[in-house]
Formats: sequence, structure tokens, C-alpha cells
Amino acid sequence: MPVMAERSRRGREKIEHRGGSDSDGEERSIKRGESRDRSEKSKRMDDDKRRRRGRRQHSDSDREMKSGKINVKVDKKAVDPNENPGGPLGTLGRTGGVYIPPFKLARMMKEIDDKASAEYQRLTWDALRKSINGLVNKVNATNIKNIIPELFSENLIRGRGLFCRSCIKSQMASPGFTHVFAALVAVVNTKFPEIGDLLLRRIVLQLKRSFKRNDKPQLLAAVKFIAHLVNQQVAHEIVALELLTILLDNPTDDSVEVAVDFVKECGCILQDLCPKGLHGIFERFRGILHEGEIDKRVQFLIEGLFAIRKARFQGHPAVRPELDLVEPEDQLTHEISLQDDVIDPETSIDIFKQDPNFIENEKKYEEVKKSILGDESEDEEDADSGSDEDDDDDDDEEEEDDEEQMQIKDATETNLVNLRRTIYLTIMSSVDFEEAGHKLLKIKLEPGQEMELCIMLLECCSQERTYLRYYGLLGQRFCMINKVHQENFEKCFVQQYSMIHRLETNKLRNVAKFFAHLLGTDALPWHVLSYIRLTEEDTTSSSRIFIKILFQELSEHLGIRLLNDRLNDPSMNDTFESIFPKDNPRNTRFAINFFTSIGLGGLTENLREYLKNMPRMIMQQQKPESEDESDSGSSSSSFDSSSSDSSSDESDSDEDRRRKRRKRK
Repeated sequence: MPVMAERSRRGREKIEHRGGSDSDGEERSIKRGESRDRSEKSKRMDDDKRRRRGRRQHSDSDREMKSGKINVKVDKKAVDPNENPGGPLGTLGRTGGVYIPPFKLARMMKEIDDKASAEYQRLTWDALRKSINGLVNKVNATNIKNIIPELFSENLIRGRGLFCRSCIKSQMASPGFTHVFAALVAVVNTKFPEIGDLLLRRIVLQLKRSFKRNDKPQLLAAVKFIAHLVNQQVAHEIVALELLTILLDNPTDDSVEVAVDFVKECGCILQDLCPKGLHGIFERFRGILHEGEIDKRVQFLIEGLFAIRKARFQGHPAVRPELDLVEPEDQLTHEISLQDDVIDPETSIDIFKQDPNFIENEKKYEEVKKSILGDESEDEEDADSGSDEDDDDDDDEEEEDDEEQMQIKDATETNLVNLRRTIYLTIMSSVDFEEAGHKLLKIKLEPGQEMELCIMLLECCSQERTYLRYYGLLGQRFCMINKVHQENFEKCFVQQYSMIHRLETNKLRNVAKFFAHLLGTDALPWHVLSYIRLTEEDTTSSSRIFIKILFQELSEHLGIRLLNDRLNDPSMNDTFESIFPKDNPRNTRFAINFFTSIGLGGLTENLREYLKNMPRMIMQQQKPESEDESDSGSSSSSFDSSSSDSSSDESDSDEDRRRKRRKRK
């Protein structure tokens, strides 16, 4: 019993001890919470005090600015003059401290006499920063050509860090204008390659930083900027392939989405520069799609990318025409590896530092600016003085000489080849002749190029295996619309007949049927047939085949009676005289035999009658000739007798005169 009592007493003591410890712990936790609240309250109070102090200082500085005085308190012990070479203005911070209106800034710059002083350099630095930011912020596709000269007029060598920072910030704020900023950087890169290299290094660092932090918006902006720099050939295509490899190495939904957007932006130029590398990237996309580990939405994005690739990136051009400002031979391409651990962004050049050779560097940049933009003002003055000294006639002659020298002749005929290609594709892609005629009339032809349309139409017709009525109807439409085309087809008929021996039989047949259609529909005047001379000496086997097919097609179109009436028209006798010759019986028989052999003997009835009546006509012609000869013979004999009589009389008179003279003697 005493043992049991002792045990129960000890148990009670343990329970009481445990309960007391629990209560102590609760009290301690409450005290800790109270202390935390106190510390938080004290921190808030300190922050409020700091904010109030800052507001007071800012209001004081505003008052000083309104009064026109800037008082900066500098602790001589705390500030080392070597660390702050900018003097009192250099202590205002990275952004220049308070805002200074432009007119006050200009007035302060004029008041400073020492152009090499730190105060003047600080003011010019602020003006340079504001000017570069303003130009970069207002650039767009329409005014970029006007912004570029203004940008080069600023000291970009001194403000290269400011320019790069402004481009990156503006692109982050408005990614839709990335192609404009890339075009601006491409133009600047041609004159200052170090600026393009610095910008590329900073964008790569921003890309790596956002990739590690999983900052998707910043990553998308950096990726888009790099893509357009690759399009402008500022960055090498290896940078693009390396970036895609990193994004697709361990694919996630976000990394694959970023890679898809990147390929959409620069896939067009990668297909031209490195098709094998782009093929490998698409194979990786296909593998990710087959694995099926990513979200359905991202899978649809990949499928859409394959469709864009199949369409050869239509709708996603590398460079828009209005932003293609740099010639390929002038562009400088920079190559940088994303795996480099040490990439120097040169952030120190973004902060103002006093330049001991400030005036010399400014003069050097003035010379560089003149070499880039040209000294337009001096050129204009020289031109004005020269015009005052020289006469107007001399100026006109010089201008004409300059224009003659500036005229460029395209010996390669590139424009002509492109025009023929357009006409050919339009003819071959049209459903019927009405659609083709409508499309061809929309093509803007320069004066003298109308002949190319007729030539291409005839060439397309001759290349077909069999004759298509489509070409005849199309040629008829053009002849009916414009008389110029009718005259051009007449020239084509003459050219084709003169070179008919060069054509193959199939081409010859198509050309003959084409012109037969134009003649049968009166789209082409019939006087073009006067160029054909149907004789054995003037024709070849090819020309006879051409004439045969031509007249056979005409007989099918018009009928033998109507064709015969048209050929026997009295007003057209001079035109068809070469086809139905009557100058020589041999040529007449040849024409009769030719038309009879091709089944059109009915056209030669007049020739046959002429050949039958030819002996009578010859006899009738010979009778008046013989009568004329007899008349001329009698007249000649009488003339001879009269002349002999007159001569005898003259001889008698001469003898009488001689006798009289002898008697006198």
C-alpha cells in the first residue's frame, strides 16, 4: 500500500510539471508574437519617415529649380573627387536627378564658357540621352528613313550604351514594332558594327536571365528581337539554331511555345540560309509531337507550324519590303554563343563619365557624321555660287550630261523576262479565254511592250500538242479591243511566215490554225495575205504546208463559197495577186495544181479561165503590136526619102555656088 501511494504521488507531480511547461510555452509564444508586431510597426514607421524625408528633399529641389539655383550638398569626407569626376552635377544620379526643361538646359549650356568642363559634358550627356530616346520611341515603318539621318547626327559612339538600352526598353514595351527596331539596328550596324555587337550581347544576357527566372514575357520579347536580328543578318543564323536547340532540349509547354514563335519569325530566312539545320529542328518538333507529353494546345501550335512550313512561310516574310534598307554586301553579321559564361554587357558606358578628350572626340565624330550623311549645306552653297558664275545654258548642258551618265541600261533584260513569265503564268492558269483576257489587261505594260503580249500568246499556242481554240478566241478578243494589238498580230504573221522553215510540223500547224481563226473572224485584215507569194521559186515545203493548213481552216470556218467570194472580191485583187499569180503561165499552173492537190480546186476557176483565154489574149496583144510596127516602118521610109531629097537639093545648090565663083575668077 505505501508503495502504491508513493507511485500515485509521483504521477501527480509529473502531470503538474507537464501542465506548467505547456502554459509557459504558450506565454513565450505570445511574447514572441508581440515582439514581432512591435518590430513590424517600427519598420513601417521608419519607412514612413524616409518617404517623408524624400518628399521634403524633392520639394526643396523643385523650389531651387524654380528659383534657378541648384544647391547640392556634398560631404567632402564621404565623397572622393576621383570617384565622382562629374563634379556637383555628377552627384545627381544615373538619370540626372531632377527634370530640367529643354529650354533651360539649352540656356545653361550657353551660359557655360568652358566646353571641356564636367558641367557642360553632363548637360550634353543629358541632351544626348533624351534625343536618342525620343528618336527611338517615335520610329516606325513609314518614318524610319527620316529618323535614320537624325539618329546619325547624334554622337552614337559616345551614346552607344544609351542607344542599346533605349532599343531594348522600347522593344520590351512594344514587341509589335520589333521588326522596325531590328531594321534601325541593321542600318546603324553598317556604320558602327560595335553597336550591333553590344546590342546582341545585351539581348543574349537578357535572354539567359529571363530563361533562368522563368520570366515568359521577357523571354518572348528577347527571342523575338533575336529572330528579327537574324532576319536582318545582324546576328548569325547559328545563334538561332543554338537557341532552338536549348529550348527543345528539355521540352516543356512554355519552351516549346517560345520555340514555335521563334521559328515563325525567322523560319523563312533559315530555310534559305541553312535548310538542313531547320530540317533537324522540325524533326525535333515531330519527335515532341509523337511523344505526346505536352499539352494539347501546344501540340496544335506545332501542327500549325508544320502547315506554315508547307506553305513556305507565306504570311511570315523575313524582312518587309519597306524595311529592307541594307544591301547584303554592306551588312556585318555578328556571331555569339549562348554557352559563353563570360559576356560583357558594358553597362558602365550607360552612366555619365567625364571625358578628358571631350572636344577632340566631338570633332572626330563630326568628321564621321559628314562622311556618313555628307555635308549637304556646303554642297548647296557651292552649287548656288557656281550657278551665279555660270550661264543658264552651261547649267542645262551639265544637267543633261549628268542625266545621260546616270541612265542605267539593263542589259540582262530582267524586267522583260519577268513580264514574259507573268504573261505565261496568267495564260496557263486561266480557266477560259475571258478570264485570261481580263487578267492580261490588268498587267501594266510600258509603251512598246504590247508586242510581247502577242509574241507570248503565239508561243504558248505553238507549244501545245494540238491546237486549242482557247488561243484563237483570246487573240480575237485582243484584236477587237485595241487596234494596237491588231497591228502587232500583223507583224507577228509576217515574222512567222518569214521564219516558217524553222518551225516543226506541230508548231507550224498550230500557228497556221491560229492565224486562220483570226482571218476567219475578221479580227485580222486580209491584206496580210499579200505577203505570201505562191510560186515554185518563192515557197518551200514548210511554207506550202503552212498555206495548205491556213486555207483549209479558212474553208472550214467560212465555207468554200464564202471563201471564194472573199478571194474574188474586186477590191482585193491587188492583195490576192501574189497568191493567184497571172504574170506567167508557169506560175499560174503551179497555183492551180497546188489548190487542186489540197482539195480546194474550186478556188481556181478564175485562174483556169484566165489560162484558157491566155492564147487569145496573147494574139490580141500581138496584132496591135504588128500594126504599130508597120506604121513605124512606113513613116521611117518616107522620112528617109525626104531626107535624101533634101540632101540632093543641098548638094545641087552647093555645085551652083562653086560654078559662079569660078566664072568670077
